[in-house]
Amino acid sequence: MAFTHRIRVRFGDCDPAGIVFYPRYFEMLNGTVEAFFAEALDYSFARIHVEEGCGVPTAHLDVDFHAPSRLGEVLRFALRVTRIGGSSAGFETRVTCGEEARLTVRQVIVWTGPGLKPARWPKSLAEGLAAHLEEEAVS
Repeated sequence: MAFTHRIRVRFGDCDPAGIVFYPRYFEMLNGTVEAFFAEALDYSFARIHVEEGCGVPTAHLDVDFHAPSRLGEVLRFALRVTRIGGSSAGFETRVTCGEEARLTVRQVIVWTGPGLKPARWPKSLAEGLAAHLEEEAVS
């Protein structure tokens, strides 16, 4: 089942045409990933970055934009884990407003250990990611 996170489009998210300026979607996406780690995996970014000196940077993004989003709309980010590797994981996030698709993002993140070099997922995170794995997610 997808992890869902809702975000209201704010004035600062929009360009002069009144639609979401596309780089702002990436900030919203990162907020969704951060919420997923904190809420679904019980492993906050503060713990990862500050306490453990590790990281989960994005290594790859593939995005399809379907329709524009506007000020005041509430976007639903539905994140699915699609693949788990030794040090990486694949996510697919579908963004909708009501029933309308706005964008689909395929993303690869990498666990980096101290020194920010790729490392194996900590056991608890690997198990948490595996519990959310949905290989049938549509790409």
